[in-house]
Amino acid sequence: MLISIISTLLAAATVTVYNPRVPVIVDREFNVVSEIVIPSESAAQVTGEVEVSLEGIPLKAIKDVRLVYIGTISPVMSRTKSNVMKSHYNYWGAGQEDWYAPRSVFIESKVKPKSNTVSLAFDRPLVKGDNHFYVSLNINSAKVGLADTFSCKVDRISLNGGDAAIIEHGPSAGRRYGVALRNHGDDGVDTYRIPGLARTKKGDLIAVYDIRWNTYFDLQADIDVGFQKSSDGGKTWSKMGIAMDMGEYGGLPKDQNGTGDPCVLVDENTGDIYVFAIWAHGLEGSYSIFSSKEGFDPIDVAQLAMVKSSDEGKTWSKPVSITPMVKQPGSATLFQGPGCGITMADGTLVVPVQEWDKDKVPSAGIIYSKDHGATWKVSKMAVDHVCEDQVVEIKPGVLMLNMRNNGTKDRTRKVYVTEDLGETWTAHVSNDVLPEPVCQASILKAGNTLLFANPDSKVTRNMFTIKASDDLGETWPHALLLDEEGGWGYSCMAMIDEETVGIVYEGSQSHIVYQAVKLKDILTAEAAN
Repeated sequence: MLISIISTLLAAATVTVYNPRVPVIVDREFNVVSEIVIPSESAAQVTGEVEVSLEGIPLKAIKDVRLVYIGTISPVMSRTKSNVMKSHYNYWGAGQEDWYAPRSVFIESKVKPKSNTVSLAFDRPLVKGDNHFYVSLNINSAKVGLADTFSCKVDRISLNGGDAAIIEHGPSAGRRYGVALRNHGDDGVDTYRIPGLARTKKGDLIAVYDIRWNTYFDLQADIDVGFQKSSDGGKTWSKMGIAMDMGEYGGLPKDQNGTGDPCVLVDENTGDIYVFAIWAHGLEGSYSIFSSKEGFDPIDVAQLAMVKSSDEGKTWSKPVSITPMVKQPGSATLFQGPGCGITMADGTLVVPVQEWDKDKVPSAGIIYSKDHGATWKVSKMAVDHVCEDQVVEIKPGVLMLNMRNNGTKDRTRKVYVTEDLGETWTAHVSNDVLPEPVCQASILKAGNTLLFANPDSKVTRNMFTIKASDDLGETWPHALLLDEEGGWGYSCMAMIDEETVGIVYEGSQSHIVYQAVKLKDILTAEAAN
């Protein structure tokens, strides 16, 4: 009698399905594609089936579809109550294993699909309260287009022979693929951060980032600048290489000679690749920005260091400091805005920079070179209480500077323009329009379209979105959400070809996620009012 009652209750149950808008990481065994929450009024053995339909994805690309039971906790970071997941997220960032490690889950079904409809059975004891399952996809990267989209929908859930009512949150269509470019623990590294991206003269992609060997903290620490390249639009990447490493310079150990926050620049005329980074030498082992003093000596001032490759990244020059060329004697430090620099239409090389004065108040501007990187000049700063800027040439000779707003109250981007390489700056109409949670962001010109990417929030670094403007930044009517869950939020974009945008960002599924997105998909996505 009791079993019959429980069966009746479960058969009539309402089941909730959550479809988080996060990238499905290719070549990864587990991905949380749809979370299923089954309530139970008491402990009971339950037999069930989850029916899933797949559209827009080749069956040959699906290594397997799984139904995973994770007990009483949600596998989605914004919904979970797991202290373990939250703790690991705080220390390791994205990509922790808690939602798929063998000690944490049970695999209920594992199916290689033969049609677009997949049935995933389970037969297990449920506990009193909410029971959490998720549908997982394992995708072969070689058999999908990274910029393609697909649908994965939970159509039916049966419990002890009866169909449950389904309440669905989030769209099942428009799912996107991603590549986990860097994860916690890859090559024995604790943390990867601060990505930059550029397209080389040959047409390859080059990604740069912090290799934070032992900690997730900023400089001062043992940090080098790493890089990887892709010749197939980001589907596969080379092994990690080192672009900048100061070693044991000046008799101090490596963890007192860190370099980081890289900015990559390709000279579109010569093909030379430049990487700029802040280099901290000593500086008491604390945060290098706030430990810097007036002057030029590396033991006093965090330096703007530069390396160059003239062979598409096969070899790199020794690091040199260009601080004496560009820093004002009375400021604490001047270094790059992380992400990428640009080559202007007239061949001028431009790197966004941030200057911190003796009182540690930041401002932003540019440095530029008219002799292919041999010498550099610094502009006037556009505005203060800003940092981590990015630059784009919106018209020939007209530069737009998009800046992180470090003000304590404002939660919008600062945007200024110049027509004279930063001798004078004026606020753009989009100044104080684009929301931010105080975070770096990226900007890119793609033909006549201006693209902007950041966590689209004034509160937390989530809702990572690419926006598009048809009028050079005056309005932003298009917005495409890539990752609704939290991450560290830094990003950089480059065009793979005329129709496709490549982006690296600190997302929820990996320390550094790479995605390819069709430009038309962004331009047909309407921004929320």
